[in-house]
Amino acid sequence: MNAEIEKRKQALLEEYGIFDSPQELFEYIISKNKHAKGLDSDFKRDEFLIKGCVSSLWLVPGFDGGKCKFKSDADSLITRGVAALVCEAYDGLTPDEVLDFDPKFLDELGISQQLSPNRRNGLAQLCSHIRRFAEFEKDKA
Repeated sequence: MNAEIEKRKQALLEEYGIFDSPQELFEYIISKNKHAKGLDSDFKRDEFLIKGCVSSLWLVPGFDGGKCKFKSDADSLITRGVAALVCEAYDGLTPDEVLDFDPKFLDELGISQQLSPNRRNGLAQLCSHIRRFAEFEKDKA
């Protein structure tokens, strides 16, 4: 695996893998992102809306200097926090790195297993959109 991906994965495990219970983990995720600046209303439109999520979740991808950029927002604090974590993991990676970084790292953090089936579906859709964007940018190169 790529050194940058390993470094990011390790940083995520160090930050989010320290909690004794799922409740503590989600309290941290929510508190970390509760007051984060969300997306401007200009970006909260259908073209950025992730379908299949129980709450409204927007993903705004971008590409700059050979790197993928991801911003997100949601109307639910849990969804907003988890989406921000995922975007943080993938933001600034090349398309190849995004495609090599398996979203199963969320299982290692204990996040996926604790989500309801509907929220898990939304998370899968978010990861799928991120990967499709990276494939699109890779194909353009």
